[in-house]
Amino acid sequence: MANYLLAALVPLLWGSTYAAVSLFLQDLSPFWVAVWRALPAGLLLLLLKPGKPPLPWGKMTLLSVFNIAAFFPLLFIAAYKLPGSVAGTLGATLPLQLMFMQWLVEGKRPEFKMLLLAIIGLGGVVLILNPSADIDPIGAAAALCATALVARSSLWLKSWPVTDIFRLTAWQLTLGGLLLVPIAFLIEGMPKAITLHELPGLLWVSLLNSSFAYWAFSRSIKKIGADSMAMISMLNPVAAVSLGILLVGEVLGPYQWMGIGVVIISLLLMIKIKQKAARTRIQRPL
Repeated sequence: MANYLLAALVPLLWGSTYAAVSLFLQDLSPFWVAVWRALPAGLLLLLLKPGKPPLPWGKMTLLSVFNIAAFFPLLFIAAYKLPGSVAGTLGATLPLQLMFMQWLVEGKRPEFKMLLLAIIGLGGVVLILNPSADIDPIGAAAALCATALVARSSLWLKSWPVTDIFRLTAWQLTLGGLLLVPIAFLIEGMPKAITLHELPGLLWVSLLNSSFAYWAFSRSIKKIGADSMAMISMLNPVAAVSLGILLVGEVLGPYQWMGIGVVIISLLLMIKIKQKAARTRIQRPL
């Protein structure tokens, strides 16, 4: 139970990123926010537990690119261009994308019920992005691409032998942050000075949403599996929608609410099917 409670904190924290951007970080570049989120967090963890990366440099770099250097800019582009409730729901398509990616990469064909629910969930995404909603297409594409990167890296984390999750998190954030620095310079130029107004938002996304949440995410994939972690990610839109309405004052149209509902219901049904299958395996006589 403790493993699942820790895993649940990850999407709740990541769902708060959109509210943090809206409340504190609107005047900063998304690329420099990505740097400030990753690099200080990684260096702090390395100071707490110095040492070599727990994976070969090639694999370590791949994870750093997919989980940090590419993912963070896409995430913040989505956060700056979309309502948090929409961006969070698109991010919660992780189980759907993971299912299709396992099919493509590992040849693991999904059950018919799961495939049907995945298609229904994607129908909810279509409702969210309907033309009348006036959703920024770049923001929507960024959110979906960012989620695809997490899906791919989750499969790597599941299969690669890693015992030191703390150091894995430290090196991912550090390498990813270092890779982001020249990209931010090329695209945005020199960073703006950080004000006292922006500092709480940066501390939140760096210390909690990166240092802690990435450690908990990697640990949870090893402890409960990539599929279960992906299912728990449905808490991301719950946090994003709740905080968007309560703190940011976001207003959604009826089709968007319907789409969010369809995505969440499809994910809940997926969890129910997974739990039923797990109980059947446990009860099956030898």
